[in-house]
Amino acid sequence: MRSVASASAALAAAAWSPARAASGAPDASAPPAAPLSLTPGRWSPNNVARLRAVLAEHGASSPRYRAERRPYAVFDWDNTSIMNDCEEALLMHQIDGLHYRLTPGQFAAILRQGVPDGPFDAKLGYTTVDGKPVRMEDIAADVDADYRWLHANYRGLAGDKPLDEIRRSERFLDFRAKLYFMYDAICDTYPVEIGYKWIMYWYAGMTRDELQAMAFDSNLANLGDALRKITYESSRALPGKAGVIAATHFHGIRIHEEIRAVMDTLRSNGIDVYISTASLDDVVRVFAGHPAFGYGVPAENVIGMRLVMADGKYVNEYLPNWHFNYGPGKTVGIRRELESKKGYGPLFVFGDSDGDAWMLRDFADTAVGVIVNRMKKGEIGLDSRMAAEQIGAANARLVLQGRDENTGLMVADERSIKYGKREPKLLA
Repeated sequence: MRSVASASAALAAAAWSPARAASGAPDASAPPAAPLSLTPGRWSPNNVARLRAVLAEHGASSPRYRAERRPYAVFDWDNTSIMNDCEEALLMHQIDGLHYRLTPGQFAAILRQGVPDGPFDAKLGYTTVDGKPVRMEDIAADVDADYRWLHANYRGLAGDKPLDEIRRSERFLDFRAKLYFMYDAICDTYPVEIGYKWIMYWYAGMTRDELQAMAFDSNLANLGDALRKITYESSRALPGKAGVIAATHFHGIRIHEEIRAVMDTLRSNGIDVYISTASLDDVVRVFAGHPAFGYGVPAENVIGMRLVMADGKYVNEYLPNWHFNYGPGKTVGIRRELESKKGYGPLFVFGDSDGDAWMLRDFADTAVGVIVNRMKKGEIGLDSRMAAEQIGAANARLVLQGRDENTGLMVADERSIKYGKREPKLLA
């Protein structure tokens, strides 16, 4: 695994940064290049027809097109524009490489920040391996002790031992499993806002360049990794206060070529492309904007979560007066950053989860909302059922797009195949 320094070198070699990406972005006022036609790829045939129809009606070749009122599309990022979640992948990458800029005291404070004491939801499986409750205060004490040892011993922090040796230690095995367990347990036990902010607080003490170098490295590592679910068990030699737990992480990321290509097609048809993400905006800007990944989205076109910065470094504090960019908050962000300035809503919206359900249905100007079908319940399940009822309709407002989670590839169907399964399904 490459270091942050080598990732920085890769970024420099590619002559890329968010500022450079912004300065090199296409002029929105310039006439579009010759419009591309949407290629079928692995799109459902129904979806190809629907997307082409909307492009024909609203794109640059349409008689009704007005350059001064350029349409725009909004894409979710994780599990929509890519397979899997780049910020959750980054959490594991950060753990595996011990990429922290935190003293043990600072680490301990972030570990508990915003999270109530008490047991995690046992009904959802957040127990020890032998079924006993896991309390926040107990597992936090264990991870605290692990990090103090790692900080004192790892040469990249305050010690003298190489990473390979550290990663073989019982302390590291305990740290990795319990810290990742905490993230999943916090997200599923408490309102999602707590966990989605908590995962970002670990960037505290880093500069933007350091964080984006780490994100770039994580993207490359995960694109080169197999799609695989690995269960990590904490140390049986160091059960600590919480006991022995197990946490599962879905490794690997895949570029959705159909999404990348549709972004190019939209731009060539005079339709601007934006990202709305529940990850930190600066993390997604690397994947969405770096030429190595091919999406071509300018930094300023990414709307996401934001942290306070002080003296050029991230602080473990969510930016005051900035909306929480998830669920109804994504609609708030689009209205605040786009609709209020343009005077109209998005023509297309693409999403996959409850975090996107509202923006998929909230705008009168949206001709079609595309749901990457993960067969989920909840709010996105309601949207998915509406989409299922409209399959094949010439004017479908919501459509489902299938994917095979075993390969990370789209499938030419509305149905999807879950990881570890063979049979496609339409709904949860």
